[in-house]
Amino acid sequence: MRAQHLAAASILAIGALAASFALAQPPAPRAPQPKATQAPGATGLMSRGPNETPRWDASGAAATRGLNICSGLWSGGLAMATIEEFLNGRDPSGRGGAGLKTDIDEKNRVVQVTYDPDMPPRIVAYRPVLGCVQLPPGAKLDAVKSLPQVASSVRAPNLDDQPWPLGDKDALGTLPPAKKAALDKLVEQAFDGRTYSGTTWGVVVVKDGKIVAERYAPGFDMHKASQTHSAAKSFASTVIGIAQGKGLIKVEKTPALKEWSRPGDPRGEISLQHLLRMSSGLYGQGTGSPQGKIYSQGGTVGDLAATNILHSKPGSTFLYNPPDTMLAMRSLRQSINNDRRYWAFPFQELFWKIGMTRTTTNSDWDGDFLMSGQTWSTARDFARWGILYENDGVFMGKRILPEGWVKYATTQGPAQPAGNGAKYGAQIWLYGGQSGLPADAFSPNGGQGHYAVTIPSKNLVVVRRGFDAGGGFQFTRFTADVMKALD
Repeated sequence: MRAQHLAAASILAIGALAASFALAQPPAPRAPQPKATQAPGATGLMSRGPNETPRWDASGAAATRGLNICSGLWSGGLAMATIEEFLNGRDPSGRGGAGLKTDIDEKNRVVQVTYDPDMPPRIVAYRPVLGCVQLPPGAKLDAVKSLPQVASSVRAPNLDDQPWPLGDKDALGTLPPAKKAALDKLVEQAFDGRTYSGTTWGVVVVKDGKIVAERYAPGFDMHKASQTHSAAKSFASTVIGIAQGKGLIKVEKTPALKEWSRPGDPRGEISLQHLLRMSSGLYGQGTGSPQGKIYSQGGTVGDLAATNILHSKPGSTFLYNPPDTMLAMRSLRQSINNDRRYWAFPFQELFWKIGMTRTTTNSDWDGDFLMSGQTWSTARDFARWGILYENDGVFMGKRILPEGWVKYATTQGPAQPAGNGAKYGAQIWLYGGQSGLPADAFSPNGGQGHYAVTIPSKNLVVVRRGFDAGGGFQFTRFTADVMKALD
């Protein structure tokens, strides 16, 4: 093992947790939450109570650091300097922190981060296809042998030489000189940090199926991946749509989970549809969401999210609570009832079929996908998702999603966020009317600024990836400006 002692001056326990949980919040500022769904004085640390111990916080910081390094190196293909600056260094709390001893085993692709002299290091291990997974506090290195794995025959294909959008060949389109100049200026402004705010690392604009603008910050390119945060929820919905089309699952079926099938269990009224539309009624206010323990303390979806209790009647209240996405994927796992098939399903039935070969979605150590946010992807892969949805679920002439799914996923559910901001479909945000966008504008939306705004009526997909803090990138205004430049 090659030990690297990496100073983490920019990563404090609370700061690292805050960075990890940025995706737990409803996308801001375009999608306000109903007042009823916000806890007074909420800080964004959904799972952190007022009396956590220093050891608890340090454990979470160590796991977050380990996940950033493991995923950044082996899922993202990023340089260590980029990981330290943008992943471990983007601390929304604005506080500095002490160094954490970090050991990187490049041969076995394992990261260990020491956080307390009385406890083993937090361990994060990479697996082919399934990416990085954290072991729970106290776990030792031999536990890596028992982690979920796909079959050795399941490996991502190399599609780079295939025609766009499946691969990268002949991906670029042409524009009239005046439109190209106007679009190039907008893309340049997307990176200046002033015109639209935020810290941008990638922009891809697809018009009529071809890339007409593409730019990356230093350290990134079309094949470099970074964390999607909550934009992955839209990928999860797409996977479930494919499963419904294959007859593997029905979104209306109740209960959504086997754990809720006991007679008299009020959670038996929760359907998969409720989970997809963020209206399960499960408790997620204040410290009630299990997300934090799953994301940074090695908790499992089965142990924590599936055992949560009701707070409101299923279907009656919109609450942006990422465990709903985790449970939706667990519902699919139970329906497939074959873990090896389930673990390969998102890759073989969605990602690799549309060229998203550099998209990796992580699981917990018990094998439940954390597609509420723990996913890594490239800007071009975001564009491929947009192209799929722009064409009503058909990709390069082949139907991937069942007829009607795109309409279902991009139609408002009964319970919606309050106010005049964006609305919500089935794990997809709806931006029609925002900044003058057409009624059919929608997008994934991930913390720190990850979007693939798709406007079928304009044959347009606008991808923006970033590392935002504070108010973030004004993506609806940017998209509207791009649309006008291309009209």
